[in-house]
Amino acid sequence: MNCAWLLKAGFVVCLLMFVSQGQNVRAQDDSSHDEQPHDDSSHDDSSHDEQSHDDHSHDDQWVVYGPGPDANDKRIVLIAGDDEYRSEECMPMLGQILSQHHGFECTVLFPVNPQSGEIQPDFQKNIPGIESVADADLVIMGLRFRDLPDSDMEVIDEYLKAGKPVMGLRTTTHAFRMGQDSSFKHYSFNSKEWPGGFGQQVLGDTWVNHHGHHKSESTRGIVNQEHADHVVLKGIDDVWGDTDVYGINKLPDEAQVLLHGQVLAGMSPDDAPVEGKKNDPMMPIAWFKDYQLPQGEKGLAFCTTMGSSTDFASADLRRLVVNASYFMLGMEDKIKADTMVDFVTEYKPTMFGFKSYTQGVKPSDFKIEK
Repeated sequence: MNCAWLLKAGFVVCLLMFVSQGQNVRAQDDSSHDEQPHDDSSHDDSSHDEQSHDDHSHDDQWVVYGPGPDANDKRIVLIAGDDEYRSEECMPMLGQILSQHHGFECTVLFPVNPQSGEIQPDFQKNIPGIESVADADLVIMGLRFRDLPDSDMEVIDEYLKAGKPVMGLRTTTHAFRMGQDSSFKHYSFNSKEWPGGFGQQVLGDTWVNHHGHHKSESTRGIVNQEHADHVVLKGIDDVWGDTDVYGINKLPDEAQVLLHGQVLAGMSPDDAPVEGKKNDPMMPIAWFKDYQLPQGEKGLAFCTTMGSSTDFASADLRRLVVNASYFMLGMEDKIKADTMVDFVTEYKPTMFGFKSYTQGVKPSDFKIEK
């Protein structure tokens, strides 16, 4: 009886132990099944985030050119961001000249696709490094129809309210086309609240039209004799570019026009001027203008409606930008007739046009090899 009972009790204990062990095994299997996707997902996301961070670190999203031998204490920020005239090519070239030949510290910013880390001129919403504008002594813009986040626009707005100098190239007359939910939609080129937006209010005019025939009538820069003795024009007598003359019709009378644009009948510097009303009168293509934002200090703007990467094959157009930079920074004593504007690295500009930019290029590709 006692033996039988002990046998039954042992059997029950064994059975309970077996069931308990099975439940534990099953629980462990279920737990592994639940956690594995979570762990894989976390691992994949972490690896992806870490990889993205490594690939698109701050050092890779913009370029800083330290000053050359003749160093000064001025900082220039050059912002590329147009989808037609290849500012992503000419801005690093200008940054190299201004830094290596003239001693400025130059930071060059680009429109970057945040997923690929590559320069994508038609990606309108992302220009990493805008915060560097806050510490700049001069900002040079090559922008077209950007729609930047409020945090970036706040930096630009504060810079302009401080009355600091700003230079705009080519399409910067229509630099912004902000979304309706933006706190800075008044910056848009077609703003009614702030007529003509940033272009008209700061630089002097917004987008009007192609005065010359696009891609068939090029531009010869003609010195305005009224300001022929302006120090910025020192050494400048041969400005030509293959972009056409822009229409300008709202530039205030107090603006100082340094160059007018003569419309040529073709795409060669030797082509004859177009006859008729296109050149009578000629449109302004380079000028200085005072600006002042509401609740801001008065500042100085310089604008040229030339400025494609191909235009800057002209040494005197490069010299115009360098001379204007010195002037706006109160360093006009540095301007010489033979101001150095030689290319620092090889420069092969791409013909302007939409979707014609070189793909697969990253900001780090514009670093100067030591």
